[in-house]
Amino acid sequence: MRPEVSQLLYVSAREVSMERNQVVLVDQYDQEVGEMDKLLAHQRGELHRAFSIFIFNKAGQMLIHQRAAKKYHGGGLWTNACCSHPQKGEDLKSAAKERLGFEMGLVCDVERIFSFVYHSPVENGLIEHEYDHVFVGYTDVEPQPNPAEVQDYQWISLEELQQKIEQSPEQFTYWFKSALTRVIAALER
Repeated sequence: MRPEVSQLLYVSAREVSMERNQVVLVDQYDQEVGEMDKLLAHQRGELHRAFSIFIFNKAGQMLIHQRAAKKYHGGGLWTNACCSHPQKGEDLKSAAKERLGFEMGLVCDVERIFSFVYHSPVENGLIEHEYDHVFVGYTDVEPQPNPAEVQDYQWISLEELQQKIEQSPEQFTYWFKSALTRVIAALER
């Protein structure tokens, strides 16, 4: 097989494996209770496991990205560096690091700093109800975002970010706004 064909097959298989079309359903203690199609879980508002990654650089700026417009919810909204759902049997931290590489083209270590549960209606008649594990990482490497996932990105100071959220909260995802104050508080400890 020609190298370029085998490379295409590898990329296609990798993209399929990164689709994450299932979510792990959990109870209020993050104990697995089942698995469900991701869209159906968001239609029904089922509690499921998720992770959110916040990345900072040495200047203290946070990496945020604008979700690709074609996303089934949150399209065009600004949010943290990466967020997704671990699949059944996946190690949470490994899944988070792998997804960060897939979405933002970044490889860096991340550490879980807290978890929280949130429940909120979002656009398109969907409901976010997640047991969200929040990770933080540090890098000065410029992202190489996946255009299927990311429309734009920027490094931003916390002060400027908080001003933008106050002025235009509708431009940011619900989970990002919910987690941000907790992340700032955790980092100040």
